[in-house]
Amino acid sequence: MRLAAWMYVVGLSATALACGGGRQYTTVMIPPRLDLGQFERAALATFTVENAKGSLHELATRRFAEQILQAPQDVEVLELTGTDAVLRQAGEPAFGPGSARAIGAAHDVPVVFAGHLTVSNVKPSGGLSALGIPHFEATVQVELNVGLYSTQSGGTLWRAGSTASEKVGQLAIVRGEPSFSAKDPSAAYGRLVDRLVAVVSRDLYPTYERR
Repeated sequence: MRLAAWMYVVGLSATALACGGGRQYTTVMIPPRLDLGQFERAALATFTVENAKGSLHELATRRFAEQILQAPQDVEVLELTGTDAVLRQAGEPAFGPGSARAIGAAHDVPVVFAGHLTVSNVKPSGGLSALGIPHFEATVQVELNVGLYSTQSGGTLWRAGSTASEKVGQLAIVRGEPSFSAKDPSAAYGRLVDRLVAVVSRDLYPTYERR
C-alpha cells in the first residue's frame, strides 16, 4: 500500500511538471505613470490647508518635495512659498489655471505641483503624564489632493489624492480650529504626513510585476 501511494505521488508530480509546473517567472519593471523627466524643471507651490492652522501643510510640502527628488527621473524642483499671494494675484479662491500661468510667467517653469490638505473629524483627548505634565492629542482625518499643472495652458496634467486618519500629538485648538504647531512636527504628526505623501507620490516611481 505504501509503495502504491508513493508511486501515485510521483505520477502527480510528473504530470504537474509536464503541464507547466516548472514554469520560470521573470520580474518586469513597469515605468512610472508620471514621467517627470520630460519636463526637466518643475515648481512646487507650498500646499494650502483647510480647517487647520500651523505647520502641517509645510511639512507635507517638504515630504512631497523629497519624493520628487528621490524619483528615478531627473528633474529640478523650484520650491515656492507665498501661495496665497499667487492666488490673490490670479483672483482664484483655490489653485487653478490662473495661478499656474502666473507661476509660469514669474519663474519660467513648464509645470507646477500644487496640493491642498483638508482636516476633519477632530477628536481631542488628553490628560496628565506620570510626571504630572499635561498633554494634548487628537485623532484627526486628513485628505491630501495634489495636482500637476501646465504653466502655459493652466490645464491639469495629473492628479492624485489620499486620506488617512491617525492620532497626533502636540495639537492645540485655537478658536475652534486645530493648530499643528509642534516643536518637532516630524515626531508629532510625521507618520500621518508620510502615509498621505506615500500614496499620492506612487505614480512617480516604477512598479514591478511578476510574469
